Amino acid sequence: MSPRPWWSEGVRFECQETGRCCVSRGTYGYVYLTLDDRRRLARHFGLSTLQFTRRHCRKTEGHFHLRDFTSACPFLEGKRCGVYEARPAQCRTWPFWPEHMSPRAWSKEVASYCPGVGKGELYPAERIRSLLVLDPVTR
Repeated sequence: MSPRPWWSEGVRFECQETGRCCVSRGTYGYVYLTLDDRRRLARHFGLSTLQFTRRHCRKTEGHFHLRDFTSACPFLEGKRCGVYEARPAQCRTWPFWPEHMSPRAWSKEVASYCPGVGKGELYPAERIRSLLVLDPVTR
């Protein structure tokens, strides 16, 4: 039997709209987009999926992502997401990414700079597990 994860009793998290997660490039430096993400964002902008993809995306190693940016997501408006309702799965699932879920990574990569950790809604372990499998790179 494997040990229970540190988050087995759930984690409190509520976005505080600081925009910090939108400027942190992290290890990968991309906001990956599924086909559903591109369709949703295209509708948000009143574009076809092809038009949105040509204007806002690049493809690296077979995966679509937002065009490279130097410091912040191109859809960040001040400290708020300008496409919040249409935001990509990668953004919808933050901070519950597989690479963040060890105690050390959570402390270093999330809790140390995100004021939403420990606030708001309790995400039960089952919901966290469901978010962890929504990998936008492999979908």
